Formats: sequence, C-alpha cells, structure tokens
Amino acid sequence: MSAQTQPRRLGSHLFLGFLVIYFLLPLWFLVVASTKDAHGLFNGSGGALWFDKHFSLFTNLRELFSYDDGIYLTWIRNSVLYAFTAGVGATVLAVLAGYAFAKFDFPGRRLSFSMLLGAVMVPATVLVIPTFVLLAKVDLTNTPWAVILPSLLNPFGVYLMCVYITESVPDELLDAARVDGAGELRIFLSVAVPLMRPAIVTVLLLSVVGIWNNYFLPLAVLSDSSKFPVTVGLGLWQGLANNNNGGGTSLYSLILVGSLVSIIPLVICFLSLQKYWRGGLSLGSLK
Repeated sequence: MSAQTQPRRLGSHLFLGFLVIYFLLPLWFLVVASTKDAHGLFNGSGGALWFDKHFSLFTNLRELFSYDDGIYLTWIRNSVLYAFTAGVGATVLAVLAGYAFAKFDFPGRRLSFSMLLGAVMVPATVLVIPTFVLLAKVDLTNTPWAVILPSLLNPFGVYLMCVYITESVPDELLDAARVDGAGELRIFLSVAVPLMRPAIVTVLLLSVVGIWNNYFLPLAVLSDSSKFPVTVGLGLWQGLANNNNGGGTSLYSLILVGSLVSIIPLVICFLSLQKYWRGGLSLGSLK
C-alpha cells in the first residue's frame, strides 16, 4: 500500500465511523432512556447517554402494557394489521403494474408511465386532505379501510419494479417459455416472479416500513383512539404529557419504552426477509 493511499483509507474509515455513530446514537439513547424511571429520565446521575443506577426497563414495560387498560397492545395490533394488509396489497399491485409497464406494449403506456413518474414526485402528505375528503364522501373515515386503501397505492414501488424487471427479466427467456406453450399467467408466476424476488422483497419492506411509520394519514382519517396505530397513539400520549395530564413526566417513560418496543416488529421483519435478497437470480430460468 502506497503512502498516498493510506491517508485516504484512514479518512474514509473515519468518515464511515462517524456515520455509524451518527445513526446509532439516537437508537442508543432510546435504549438507555427506556431503562429509566421518570426521576432518572430527567434528574438521573448517569446522564442522557448512560444508564441510571435504577434499572426500570421491566417496570416500564409492565406499566406500558397495563396503562389505560392495555391500549398500547391495541395500537400495536392495529399497526400490524395496517402494515401487513396494505404492505402486501401494495406489493402485489406494484409487481403486476411494474411487469405490465416493463413487458407489454399497450395504448397509453407512455402517458401512464409519465403520470406514474409525476406521482412519485408528489409528497404523500399533500394528498392526505383530499384523501380524507374522498373517504368522508363514502363514509369510510374512522375505519381501518381509511388507512389501508390509500396505502395500497405505491408509485415508487411500481417504478422500482418496472426498472428492475426491465433489466433483470430477459425478453428472450419469456419468448422461449411462450414457444414451449406456456401461457402468460404461467410465465409470470413460474419464470418472472422468481427472478423478481429481490425487488419484491425490497418493495414489501419499503411498503411495510412506510405504512408502519405513517403518522399524518391515520391522524387525519381516524378519530377513535382504539383504531389508532402505534405512531398516532404515542403522539397522543406525548400531547397528554406536554399538558401534564394523565401522569405528566411518568408518561415520557412510557413513550420512550413504547417507541423502543414499536421498532422490534420492523427489526424482525428485516431479519426474516433478508435471506430472500440472496440466492441465485437465475432461479426462474431453471423452472
């Protein structure tokens, strides 16, 4: 290794180390703060980034799951319902639409794809109020459908699938399957889908994470706290804590440990699906 490359590598390693610390620091603070009671959170001896002498994680968890008749568990179940149902639905629609854009030539294809690219550039929050008005006209507000139906539309997922299919699913492979007498549905399921597995998993994870973390849409379309997802529920507790109602400072401990618990399903989801990114991308050609 030359003398000139050593400072470059050292600088890049230091920069990457800084990025790791930068992104892990909020998570570390959340873990540490979740182990403190109300007194240790604001007046503890360990500081904001270190543990207090009183380890209260299990006490906080017990209070979290019992507070207000266990409403937190209801919020978690709602988030799982919204994220799983809408995430799978959005992924299926993105796969079908992306495959159609990439492999079929139909009237209005260019115009439709241009509209899709335009939809990618529109922030989702801009559409919340028009979505609320539309749902109110069909009496779907304050129902799970008010969160699920708008979340089924994922323009970026469609664009991602279209680009991936164009580059990774050869037309020659599809033509060979047609020559062998396979129908379009069988070609899609047996040849194309196995080749699209990494992109499908990516779109699924992006959809689930986006729906799980969505705050503004459920806040606008839901009014019953028993239908809130965990994001809106924790926001409700934060409002109570800021107003010194319902426990004041003690609620901050529940908010922090609730935030920590809420990311566990996402971590499990990532760890369980990451294996599908691996493997041979040519699996479909062997079918």
